Amino acid sequence: MKTVNLALTATVLTALGSAAAQAGPVAAQPNKDKCYGISLAGKNDCKAGAGTSCAGTSRINYQRDAWKYVAKGTCAKIKTPKGYGSLTPKA
Repeated sequence: MKTVNLALTATVLTALGSAAAQAGPVAAQPNKDKCYGISLAGKNDCKAGAGTSCAGTSRINYQRDAWKYVAKGTCAKIKTPKGYGSLTPKA
C-alpha cells in the first residue's frame, strides 16, 4: 500500500512540475508578430492580463489582452467570432 501511495504521489508531482514549466514565457520569435485577441483559452503564448502569468494562462477564448505568435503581416487578417486580431492589446 505504501508503494502505491509513493508512486501516485511521484506521478502527481511530476505532472504539476510539467504544468508549471509550460506556464513560462515562450521564446522570442523575431520573424513573427504578437497577435492579440486570437488565442483560445489556455493556448496563448504570453501576457493575458491581470491574474495570469504567461503562456497557457488565458482564461477565455479570444481574450483581448492575450497574444499568440503568427506569421508577420497576417495578424489583422485573422478573423475570430469576436473580431480581427490586433498587434496591440484590445481594451
